[in-house]
Amino acid sequence: MRSSLRLSSLLAPALTGGIYFLVASLSLMTSCFEGGIAFIWAANAFLMAELLTSQRANWLRAITACALASAISTALFGMGPVAAIPMMLMNVAESLTVAVICRYCVSGRNIMVSLVPLAVFVVALCGVNVVVGLGSALVASNLTPASFGDSWLQWCSGHVLGGLVCTPVLVMLMQGEWARWFRTTSRLLRLELFGLLLLLGGTTWYVFHQNHYPLLFVPLLPLVIISFRAGHYGAAASIVVLALMGGASSLFNHGYLSTIAASAGTKTQFFQIYLVFSFLLSLPVAAELNGRRKLFQMLRESEARYRIIAEHCGDMVLNLGIDGRIHYASPSVLEQIGCAPALLMGQPAADLIHPKDRGLVVATYRRALEQPGDIHRVEFRLLRAIDDLDWYEMVARAVMDEENGATGVVCTIRDMSRHKARQQALQQVASHDSLTGATSRRAFLEKLETEIDRVGNNVRSCLLLLDLDHFKAVNDCHGHAAGDKVLGVFVERLKPGLRGEDCIGSLGGEEFAILLADLDIRQASTVCERLRHMMADEPVYLDTGLSVTVTFSAGLVELDGALNAAALLEAADKALYRAKNSGRNCLHLAA
Repeated sequence: MRSSLRLSSLLAPALTGGIYFLVASLSLMTSCFEGGIAFIWAANAFLMAELLTSQRANWLRAITACALASAISTALFGMGPVAAIPMMLMNVAESLTVAVICRYCVSGRNIMVSLVPLAVFVVALCGVNVVVGLGSALVASNLTPASFGDSWLQWCSGHVLGGLVCTPVLVMLMQGEWARWFRTTSRLLRLELFGLLLLLGGTTWYVFHQNHYPLLFVPLLPLVIISFRAGHYGAAASIVVLALMGGASSLFNHGYLSTIAASAGTKTQFFQIYLVFSFLLSLPVAAELNGRRKLFQMLRESEARYRIIAEHCGDMVLNLGIDGRIHYASPSVLEQIGCAPALLMGQPAADLIHPKDRGLVVATYRRALEQPGDIHRVEFRLLRAIDDLDWYEMVARAVMDEENGATGVVCTIRDMSRHKARQQALQQVASHDSLTGATSRRAFLEKLETEIDRVGNNVRSCLLLLDLDHFKAVNDCHGHAAGDKVLGVFVERLKPGLRGEDCIGSLGGEEFAILLADLDIRQASTVCERLRHMMADEPVYLDTGLSVTVTFSAGLVELDGALNAAALLEAADKALYRAKNSGRNCLHLAA
């Protein structure tokens, strides 16, 4: 919301400078007890609030107006025209530096939104004034009877205390926070806050206007209550009430402060310190509560979204504790595993997993606890799994507390059975030749590599390489359709002569390979001869009614764990070449 003080017309700089001049002049006329630097200084708090809540494009005119107002007020009511320019530079340097630090570090956020922005403002204000105060003390010590140390202390205390007390309140005012709070808050809470502020005002008035007992701690109780009930809005309003009621007593030297045996400047500093401690008691607590309220609201919204998703989707949702026991199960559990969610409460989630997959799932759960910021996935079968396609996928992520420690794990579990079936079907298609049904070249070579690794453990297996004789003549005489049928019949006719563990693969064209597991070279030769006769003894009938006799030549090599697949295929191919040169329809062994 735009501040009423931030006008787009030419009156805006004049209004800004006028307010700064009035506040600065009032401070100089009422709190320059030793003729030097004012003990109370809230003018820079106004400029800082203006810079913190306005666009950077408007900073120059606001700074110019306030600089001019500072110089005039110092010349008329302060240390005179000689000090006007130096003090103006110090005031502008303080306000501008604090504003730049806050805007850079808290990204333009309200300094009372949470504890971190407020802490940045407090540290920046104190640090900047410690440095800037050195220049101001040098000017004051040369133009007034006040010493350098006293002047520096007066500057730091007046500017720091004034900034701490006034800037947060002014920021809220300029950003329209008060009006927004009034519109969005219930009437009952507004009346409650008004009553608590009246109680605080009356208590503060009595405490500061009586001089019998040291009761300065009494207003702190309603101050804290207001901070808890109304947040940073109430805390800021409480500081204003406390400053007005207690300030009146300090200004007129009435009540408890009049009993302190000290100068007026010291009493003023004492009251400012009292306000700052009240500030540090209420505003940081209110800022932290404000952050927690927003977090709680976000959690409520997140919980609502989570409940809708968990209770109306087909996936199972489980909340698990640190011990792996189920704390929550979504209604979809009944449909997925046939068990009511209430019956799962307190049960170990691992009991639902198939024994073969339980270790993998438990390891994934522990990894989620150890790496709470990451998402972890695992596929598994449930205890009631019927076949190898009855699979589920779990996505797990840890639930973290305020210190980013894991307090449990939330899991979504999806039925992967259809996906697994499609995946297996695709693998089946990819691993088999579409024309003949034989294993594809790539899949066959993978099986060959696996078998090579296995033969190193006193296992003997063989590789048989086959090539159809005169296949080109079949294509030339009868067409490619007839050639395709011959290839299909060739594979189908050989399969009955093979065992379940044997594998026939298509290497391309009319070339095939058979992996004969657990057979030595002699046994494999016998199998090859049987297959050769099975093929040659019965012709292949074509769709045209004609028939062709199909034979094949073969090369056989025994697997050697020291040779790779390429070397074995080359050896078998050389043996096959010799078989073709020997008249075809025969078997040759690799050298």
